[in-house]
Amino acid sequence: MKAPGHEPDERQLVEAAQRDPRHFAALYERHFDRVYAFIARRVRDRDVAQDLTSDVFHQALAGLPRFEWRGIPLSAWLLRIAANAVADRWKRAARERQNPVSEEGQATQEAREGQIPHEPAAAELAEVERRAELFQLVESLPADQRRVIELRFAGEQSIREVAHALQRSEGAIKQLQFRALQNLRARIGEGNG
Repeated sequence: MKAPGHEPDERQLVEAAQRDPRHFAALYERHFDRVYAFIARRVRDRDVAQDLTSDVFHQALAGLPRFEWRGIPLSAWLLRIAANAVADRWKRAARERQNPVSEEGQATQEAREGQIPHEPAAAELAEVERRAELFQLVESLPADQRRVIELRFAGEQSIREVAHALQRSEGAIKQLQFRALQNLRARIGEGNG
């Protein structure tokens, strides 16, 4: 791990890229591996994972001027874009399976011959949709609870690291996390009821 000061702070990189898109390359280099791994674990096809990763960074670059720094790692925003990209691809694939484009049955024949890359089962589609819904629910949390959840789970930071980043005690972070999780459980329960 590099010592602080050897590498520009992420907020500085984001602001530089917002001023001049040529600076986005530093953010791309910093986050590529994590975004690619996130997608690759979900689609299990290298070519598709590469395409989706490219799409994620293209969307991020296009959306960067509207990105508002809230002290949350940029990776949380990128992973939300990635989860949505994976969900969109799976939904599109499911629609295509229901309404196959028939050029003399070619799509169906290719599917039978295994020429179409791994397509998710219904359970995987449901999981992606659940995650997308969870991202939306996290967005609706009060700001302090949302920041804790994003840092803890998307940023994979410890309670101590989150406490330091937010300049709060570890006890306060534990309490915010507890409240946030209670809030999320209640909102998920409302959606299922």
